[in-house]
Amino acid sequence: MTEEKIIVGISQGDINGIGLEVIIKTFLDPQMLEVCTPVIFGSNKTASFHRKALNIEDFSFNLIKDISEINHKRANIINVYEEDVIIELGAQTEAVGKYALKSLEAAAYALSQNQIDVLVTAPINKENIQSPDFKFPGHTEYLDEKFGTGNSLMFLVSDNLRVAVATGHIPVTRVAHELTTEKIIKKIQALNNSLIQDFSVRKPKIAVLGLNPHAGDNGVIGNEEQQIIIPAINKTKEEGMLVYGPYPADGFFGNGTYKNFDAVLAMYHDQGLIPFKTIAFNSGVNFTAGLPIVRTSPDHGTAYDIAGKNVASEESFRRAVYMAVDIYKTRKQYEEITANPLNISLKKRDR
Repeated sequence: MTEEKIIVGISQGDINGIGLEVIIKTFLDPQMLEVCTPVIFGSNKTASFHRKALNIEDFSFNLIKDISEINHKRANIINVYEEDVIIELGAQTEAVGKYALKSLEAAAYALSQNQIDVLVTAPINKENIQSPDFKFPGHTEYLDEKFGTGNSLMFLVSDNLRVAVATGHIPVTRVAHELTTEKIIKKIQALNNSLIQDFSVRKPKIAVLGLNPHAGDNGVIGNEEQQIIIPAINKTKEEGMLVYGPYPADGFFGNGTYKNFDAVLAMYHDQGLIPFKTIAFNSGVNFTAGLPIVRTSPDHGTAYDIAGKNVASEESFRRAVYMAVDIYKTRKQYEEITANPLNISLKKRDR
């Protein structure tokens, strides 16, 4: 009996950017269809525009009306809008934001109805997607409201580095005010749980970065480490987790200390993402940990500057698809083990 393929739902992102380019390039490789069955939520007309702009003639999506019609040997697409759209490759226009939202809403609904197994999101423009139905700084916050409990975690993952952030898409001026011991404890717990259930790390070692330069130098350059971060580290240690820090962020990445840990918790967006993208650009994946659903995305943005030029690398998007499938399988296996550990141990003994 062959294993049933995982259905990967894909939101098209900003149609003036490189989202559809990296989607098309990813599934030009027929081997990807052995990994999963992709379903793009978008528009066949919009996808055809991008395919022609890229001068790709030997590829087309299989147009379906609903999930029941999917072809497991093709890359499928569902029209979530029918109208003709003015596409201006490389331009940030207000008009196209609603089509990114239509795609995301349709994909999220399909995920909530178990019509797809996982979600991979192409990059959006966080300004033009804003509307009465989308008042979020990014995908992470939108999906947390749809599926979560307020404790989702932006988690950047590559082969040799995993970085999560305690505070997400907020202005730097708000970071210190947003950090509390309770919040950091919850983020460490979510990170620890994700490493176990999503990445099969049995006893994760987690490094926590300080907020201030030199991790505060014992209060000389700020007291957030002593008053907020260290108490959170100590509390999670009491719960049996292997948590270390706080480490000064600059030397931690510069001297390769990150290699000694399974994951790193940064205090704010750029503190974690700048070193991550420096070390793992084009190979990293953004995973939203702490949710009951699996969602990944490439670690890059809309890249308007190269849109339509056929130079965008699909590597990060391809890895996002692979990772979504891997996490889905790993999480299912973890659920089976924790639900019935006796049966699992007996099976191992019988081998």
